[in-house]
This record gives sequence, C-alpha cells and structure tokens, in this order.
Amino acid sequence: MASDDALGSLGLQGLQGASTGAHALSLPADAYGNDPQLEVMWAMKAYNHAEVYFNLISSVDPKFLKLTKMDDDIYKIFRDTFKDLDIKKMNPDDLKSDEMKEVWRPFCNQFQGLIEDFNYGTLLRLDCERDYTEENTIFATRAQFFAVEIARNKEGCNDVVFTSKSPKCES
Repeated sequence: MASDDALGSLGLQGLQGASTGAHALSLPADAYGNDPQLEVMWAMKAYNHAEVYFNLISSVDPKFLKLTKMDDDIYKIFRDTFKDLDIKKMNPDDLKSDEMKEVWRPFCNQFQGLIEDFNYGTLLRLDCERDYTEENTIFATRAQFFAVEIARNKEGCNDVVFTSKSPKCES
C-alpha cells in the first residue's frame, strides 16, 4: 500500500507508525524545530486531504456537499468580507500579499474553536477547473480552504470538475 511505503520511508511502520505520526502532528508547532520528517508528514497529510476532496467533488455534485456544520455561516461571512474575490481563478496574492494577509487573518481567527484545526495547513487549487498540480496549488489555512471551496460549491464553480469526471450517458 502506498501510504505504508511512505510511512515506512519516514520510519513509521503500520498502525503504530500512523498513530505515532498522528500524535506528532497534534503537538504544538513550537515543540519542533525544522524537522524534515515532520515536514514530510505534514505534506503527506495535506496531500491526502486534497486527494480526498478532489475525489469527492469529482463524484458528488458539489452544490449538495456540506464541508462543515457551518457552511452557510462561513459562506455568508466570506462573501461579506471578500465581496469581489474571484474564486474561480485565484491569484496567489489573493491569499499571500501583505494587504490580503491583513484581511484574511481576522477572518480566519474568528473560526478558532469553531472549525477544527482552523489554521492547519491545507492545499488549495488556484484554478477551480483544474486538478491539484504543483502550478495550480497554494498552501492555505483550513479556514481559507473551507471559505473558498464552500463558495466554489455554492456558486457552481466546481461543477466543471464534477461534470468532467462523471460517466457520460450513452443514448
């Protein structure tokens, strides 16, 4: 199994290794320096989350998905805060410029305690019509991911992924 091989390459074998890895990822960031094994585990977890999410929007009509118990609230607050943000094709500056960081920070912080791991690192597609690739992916917080992807689902932006991956009916 590929994940067992990846865990093995980190020195984490089987269920005990996965448990050790999960425990390590749950500790506060200041408990570590720049540990390369930890960075690989974070990257693997973020990649696995992205893969699961893309498979989900590929197989279920995104407008019917609920990503959190608070989807409607997150969407309303997101669109009140970011009225004109183009979520279909995002620019890295939409998330990472100094100006936008000042808007995103209070937006994300209001979800502390409401969204589990609200500031956890997650992969976000820049162009919602394309898959996760190195050029089409940016590192974002979980709160940013939920806000953008909930909006994409509600506004029909992810429909193209669903329709392109759905089996075609033959007449």
